[in-house]
Amino acid sequence: MVIKSALVPVAGHGTRLLPATKSQPKEMLPVARKPIVQYVVEELVSNGIQQILFITGRSKASIENHFDTDPELFHALTAAGREDLLREVDFEAVKANFFYTRQRLQKGLGDAVLCGENFAGEEPFLVALGDSILGLHADSRAVSRMAEVYESKRASCVIAVEEVPREEVRHYGIVQPEGSIDEAFRIVNLVEKPSADEAPSNLAIAGRYIFSPIVFDMIRRVKPDRRGEIQLTNAIQHMCDEGRRVMAVKLAPGEKRYDIGNFPSYFESFVEFALADPVYGEEFRRVLERLLAKSTASA
Repeated sequence: MVIKSALVPVAGHGTRLLPATKSQPKEMLPVARKPIVQYVVEELVSNGIQQILFITGRSKASIENHFDTDPELFHALTAAGREDLLREVDFEAVKANFFYTRQRLQKGLGDAVLCGENFAGEEPFLVALGDSILGLHADSRAVSRMAEVYESKRASCVIAVEEVPREEVRHYGIVQPEGSIDEAFRIVNLVEKPSADEAPSNLAIAGRYIFSPIVFDMIRRVKPDRRGEIQLTNAIQHMCDEGRRVMAVKLAPGEKRYDIGNFPSYFESFVEFALADPVYGEEFRRVLERLLAKSTASA
């Protein structure tokens, strides 16, 4: 089974990355040579996604501009013989259609997903967080495996999860497995940012979800939290409480999640991707080693 449609929420303020995100969406910050959201799109397209709806907000126009056609730029690159760069920015050649809608008020991830109800229609769909990259250079087949589990298990929801250190579970939504943990397993509970002692596992939600359209009814049942936000995890919890089949798929060892949510994770992701760059990686490694040696010597 191939999931053909995806919602990509990109409406958040990115306050933990200020001042870099004051006028620039965090999803457009570069990681090595590409903006974060381009890696997300490339991952989705490689997994068979054909339609992508960006849930945007105020000051997010640069995302639309990035995936739009720029005839003047194309002409300049063609005249300069830069076919290599043309391939990097020719989104007309990408086998996907891009759509945009706006989340007018910041009312949480659940509300953002609800903005895509008409787009999703009666078909199952993917939700991919626009600030999370799966795998180095977005080389991940997790979405395809999730689609297989969705069909074979007749699930209402499939969530990608990753193992995190027990001392870091307080930063994530954590799932509670029904029984033994395999590559795919059923979930009976979700806990948002638990303490290490209270966490039912060390398996964190990894920014990719597949839903049946029933999720929209579940979201409408969710009451706003103290910040006025509609949490998507609460809607998934409603599914669990009703006995609907909610499954998890573990990320493979090579599918590390790069969550660009704060400066430490952003710096780490940028360096790791830059070191792996096929053109500039080795040169950057030498520069980095020289800088580190200089820093150690002066310490």
